[in-house]
Amino acid sequence: QVQLVESGGGLVQAGGSLRLSCAASGRTFSSYNMGWFRQAPGKEREFVAAISRSGGTGYADSVKGRFTISRDNAKNMVYLQMNSLKPEDTAVYYCAADLRLGPATKQGGAYDYWGQGTQVTVSS
Repeated sequence: QVQLVESGGGLVQAGGSLRLSCAASGRTFSSYNMGWFRQAPGKEREFVAAISRSGGTGYADSVKGRFTISRDNAKNMVYLQMNSLKPEDTAVYYCAADLRLGPATKQGGAYDYWGQGTQVTVSS
């Protein structure tokens, strides 16, 4: 069982920055692929970013160049640095863990564990 707890959400003006954090339980955190997803009101959940166990990263086109995903295996943490935020980034952001052996994926269905989410609101 893996528990994920997100933090760092809040209200920010357009153009501002936020850093989301996700604390993960489990002795083998370094072996997990980790991802960030988001869901806006009335919309489906969508992929934001992922980081593999080896540190490779991938991003949705909508956030590429503005968001950065990183991980600290010594602390069992994964982060999402969000810069140049836009009102369309407003959503609940979820951290997820993929315990499969394989590359990180954009497919939410591949992730085994999810956090409770943290709200990010970007005002115009």
